[in-house]
Amino acid sequence: MKYLFFISLSFIFYTMIFYPIILQVLDKVMKKDKLNLNTDFNPFISIIIPAHNEEDVIERKIKNLLQINYDKYKYEIIIASDHSTDKTNDIVEDLSRNFSNIFLVDVDERKGKTNAQNEAVGVAKGEVLIFSDANSILDSEAVKQIVYYLSDKNVGYVAGNLQYTNSLESISANTESVYWNYDLRMRKVESDISSITAGNGAIYGLRKEDYIDIDPIYSHDSIFPVLQVLNGKKSKFNPKAIAYEKAGESDKEEYKRKVRMFRKIIKINFIDIQKYNFFKYGIFSYFYFSHRFCRNFLFVFHILLIFSSLFLILNPIYRVLFFLQLMFYIVSLVGYKAQIKMLKPFTFYSMTLLAQLVGAYKELTGKSKPFWEVPQSTRK
Repeated sequence: MKYLFFISLSFIFYTMIFYPIILQVLDKVMKKDKLNLNTDFNPFISIIIPAHNEEDVIERKIKNLLQINYDKYKYEIIIASDHSTDKTNDIVEDLSRNFSNIFLVDVDERKGKTNAQNEAVGVAKGEVLIFSDANSILDSEAVKQIVYYLSDKNVGYVAGNLQYTNSLESISANTESVYWNYDLRMRKVESDISSITAGNGAIYGLRKEDYIDIDPIYSHDSIFPVLQVLNGKKSKFNPKAIAYEKAGESDKEEYKRKVRMFRKIIKINFIDIQKYNFFKYGIFSYFYFSHRFCRNFLFVFHILLIFSSLFLILNPIYRVLFFLQLMFYIVSLVGYKAQIKMLKPFTFYSMTLLAQLVGAYKELTGKSKPFWEVPQSTRK
């Protein structure tokens, strides 16, 4: 049982402390991966926006896309409406009467974001596909920056740089923003050396020829970057392709988002097991194991840690360690209930562990659904 305790503790410390430190060392000592970029690469592109009941933001989103710095005759905007029951479709159709490059794909039956994206790709005319969420506002150069990285034919997927705009408006949004910026720094190092292990829904792109219809239960963010690497291409992060959106302003909203994010936590890590083959995929396999596998299964090792220390509680050292863990979770709960800023990191971490556990439970019991509910605070 002592071995189990120390293995669990080592796993947690490696994931949260040592791996980020190792990344910083690798950033300084490893050779950077140089891309063969071409500013003359200006293909016709399809910008695809999945939407379900987004009447509050869809008009703003489309107008934002109409103002991007890209030849207006070389892109189309496709709104993939996942059986919206509000005014989303009406708003899109009204705008399409004035702009010939706006199209609506209305999905008859709600099957989730990824299914709507799959259907939109089926009618897309672009050589390059750009995806973005309905509530994300793109910098005028963002799309061009995604396309720029795709000018290197060895690059199969490009993720942009999501920035939260409301980090000062609530403690929850501030905590999420701090963590996200920390994670982006890690992604940049991984991208500079090899490939990123995950993307984000705010802005990303790939060539249509590289697009794969995936099971709607999964999201592009977690599947596409890995698939491109397995297919012999690179997945990159471009910090100049900026998208802005609001983080959830309450812990409840962020918790629901995380549960949805972890709804296929087990399968995502065990499908395409070859991605862990260091001899074939090199440093990328190490990045994926450390950044994704280890982080996604933190909840397992925390459970093992607390139960192994409970089993060893007659030993004074393990008794102290057990009660320290209890204190950690109590502090997390106090931070959640009282909304105390200095306690929020504890709350955020514990909430993530709980979301992982619930996501795994839903997956194992067949309760995972491909749908998503709009966090209202991010649409204001």
